[in-house]
Amino acid sequence: MDTRGTFQRARRPEQVQERRAVILATARDLLARRRAADVSLRELADEVGLAMSNVLRYFDSREAIFAQILDAEWRDWLDELAVALPAATRGRPEDGLARARQAADAIAGTLLARPLLCELLSGIATILERNIPLDFTREIKRQSWAKRERLGELVRAEFPALRREDAWDFAGAVVFTLAGLWPYTRPTDAVATVLAEAGMPPALESIGTTLRDMLVRQLTGTLALTAPGMDLLSVPLGPSGS
Repeated sequence: MDTRGTFQRARRPEQVQERRAVILATARDLLARRRAADVSLRELADEVGLAMSNVLRYFDSREAIFAQILDAEWRDWLDELAVALPAATRGRPEDGLARARQAADAIAGTLLARPLLCELLSGIATILERNIPLDFTREIKRQSWAKRERLGELVRAEFPALRREDAWDFAGAVVFTLAGLWPYTRPTDAVATVLAEAGMPPALESIGTTLRDMLVRQLTGTLALTAPGMDLLSVPLGPSGS
């Protein structure tokens, strides 16, 4: 999006919102092509057609821009998952393990279909939570905890045997596992060449399989710990399986 030479100083509220929208859209475009760590405020300002000082009139920092995009992406994903998760686990009331696999597939599949969300989730600790003031830190953590809470409740609705704290832990495992795996989806040219020579599957495909497998283990293990001795073939059902 090239806006060079088109901006005048925003004075009315609607003009401010327009500027903010353009900055966010430009940041999204850059993040679709680059790692978040490689997108600087200067580059973003150049793409928008503003001086960095002018960009900072609308957002406090690069991290504030990324955080707003993350909040919107994360919220949209949870809205999608609220439909996809019950649909995936429905129809296997007799097989708790299969339902756990279906739940992990739904979580991983919908998550990996949103590369922008994955990129920003993987950068929470290393980018978004660095060099930010205390009040902004409180806001970022509040947003993250609220999204994690909602993810846990979505899973708990399908597996009521989970205690609230166990669902919270599983939701955290989803984010932490994704954050650890996602950087490997963008290998350097040299690494991609070596992987191809070894006959390895494309990075994103390989990571997707690994993420699903790890989430299955995490969910089934959490269910087993929640009710020791519980038969995973008869995990208590949520509303979608009753």
